[in-house]
Amino acid sequence: MSLTLDLSGRLAVVTGGVRGVGRGITRAFLRAGADVVAVARREPPDLPSAGGRTARFVSLDVRDPDAVQEFMDGLDRVDVLVNNAGGTPYLPLADGDPRTHAKIIELNLTAPLICARAAAARMRARPGGGSIIMIGSVSGVRPSPGTAAYGAAKAGLHSLAASLAVEWAPDIRVNALVLGMVRTESAHLHYGDEDGVAAVARTVPLGRLADPYGDVGSACVFLASDLAAYISGSALLVHGGGERPAFLDAATANKPGAPDGAGGSADRHDSADRNDSADREDAK
Repeated sequence: MSLTLDLSGRLAVVTGGVRGVGRGITRAFLRAGADVVAVARREPPDLPSAGGRTARFVSLDVRDPDAVQEFMDGLDRVDVLVNNAGGTPYLPLADGDPRTHAKIIELNLTAPLICARAAAARMRARPGGGSIIMIGSVSGVRPSPGTAAYGAAKAGLHSLAASLAVEWAPDIRVNALVLGMVRTESAHLHYGDEDGVAAVARTVPLGRLADPYGDVGSACVFLASDLAAYISGSALLVHGGGERPAFLDAATANKPGAPDGAGGSADRHDSADRNDSADREDAK
């Protein structure tokens, strides 16, 4: 049984909406009947389409407050904003120019703030308000070695969504999607060849990476729909169950073939204590 949500008559703006995760989000909104304006710095060879409909493209630097304001003011209406534009190279904090790290934070945190502020003014100008969705990351809720600036920015983005949900209520709902690993056209840059992608997928409890269209896009459409009318300030985890704790594979107890006595009652009690403590920490 499939459930199709109808967003006909609504206009959605998707930043970074022509490639990767953003392309999947754009297609999901098109499938749901929304009109979509996909913004990015460079126009792709082909625009996202679904259900016989195609997105409109606008070239925009989302880090430029004046350009963003002019863009939003030029739209007839804004019902949904998906702040998806972002990303990072692998760059340990001690490496590279500090200005590069600052630009990563600007793209992943400051730009969504700029876009949300400009969109909110348009949403308030019409009855019914609107919905803003921040595309966050598990990098913002756990250590992010090698991409520390990105992780810090995403943590800030989650906080921004929660704060704006209070500041802009009841007219505008603001939520975050906290994404895990997603299978995009550039997945090989992060995970390697098909064997590498498959190996990474096996670390996810659901056994696969997220699909930009069916998984991430559908979650965005849900949050923008009337079914989510009482959902605001949430951080919805879209990560396939998370990541298998490394200690489970490293431990020698409680495994087939473990020595007699390994994983005995005392060990199980200690392990349970550790797990309970970890669970409480993760739940904070």
